[in-house]
Amino acid sequence: MHKAHLVLEDGSIFEGERYGVAGVTVGELVFATGMTGYQETLTDPSYAGQIVMQTFPHIGITGTNETDAESSKVWVAGYIVREPSRIASNYRSEKTLDQNLIENNIVGISNVDTRAITLHVRSLGAMRAGIFSADESMSSDEMLALVRAAPEMKGQSLSGQVSTSKGYRIHGENGHVGKVAVLDLGIKKSTLEHLAMRGLEIEVFPADISAAEILASSPDGFFFSNGPGDPEASGDQVSMLRELLGTNKPFFGICFGNQLLGRALGFDTYKLKFGHRGINQPVINKETGRVEVVSMWTSKAAYEEYLNWRMSYGALDGLADVLDGEPVWRYLDVRHAMP
Repeated sequence: MHKAHLVLEDGSIFEGERYGVAGVTVGELVFATGMTGYQETLTDPSYAGQIVMQTFPHIGITGTNETDAESSKVWVAGYIVREPSRIASNYRSEKTLDQNLIENNIVGISNVDTRAITLHVRSLGAMRAGIFSADESMSSDEMLALVRAAPEMKGQSLSGQVSTSKGYRIHGENGHVGKVAVLDLGIKKSTLEHLAMRGLEIEVFPADISAAEILASSPDGFFFSNGPGDPEASGDQVSMLRELLGTNKPFFGICFGNQLLGRALGFDTYKLKFGHRGINQPVINKETGRVEVVSMWTSKAAYEEYLNWRMSYGALDGLADVLDGEPVWRYLDVRHAMP
């Protein structure tokens, strides 16, 4: 057994066992509540820069495969599980989770009390942390100093790190519905697959593209994807979005794209205390009072004034909105939630 330590920026230290490769990693500690879907979590670019902890205790039984990956690599900064499965038992499995972590050079830790750590993060909020599993030992003070020297997520613009380096096209299936310009801020493979399945011709653009270049492709609408980082640090994308909205063409924003829409409309965003990540998040419909259980991945949100504005002007239904008596942009935005 190779010992490993999880060190939080508030000085808390949890001892466990090495999982994945030996080494040192730092990042923002967050937790995901899904009982399955760990491979999709690991390969979701939205988790770049974050150490992800699974609250479900037994992880890895179904193994991993190329089909379910949401991108070409594992993006998490580190990985924490309570009890890793000793085997992969599923007919679709191509390799074990442990093999996948090692191949992607991911530092992890297992056999820690994930329930206690989750309660700790829920009480104090998301914080910087580090996993230390290298053969060379470090003192508690040395580990803590390294964690506290790591950059906070606030103020970080990470879209350029996860976006495609050049544009590409995907042909629609089942007939032609229209053409959509997609800004890749950390988009997941399944999102593109679902758009194509609905007959949309897709042209994907890197995060640093200009509005003029997008408009030159003559799209019927625009789509801004999910992604990591702080929307407050994405001023270029917000300015570009304002230009695109001025064309009166439909816009769809999901997760990070939704937050950028809020800022483009003049509303502020803020960081949630510990975020919502998982396939079992309760959400209340404020119009009906009905509570639904949805999947959600987000650490930021727009202020309530934005929600009230959207509900008042029909944005949640994708209708033509009215502001000061004049029709303005058509758009639909969601916080990456699906029933």
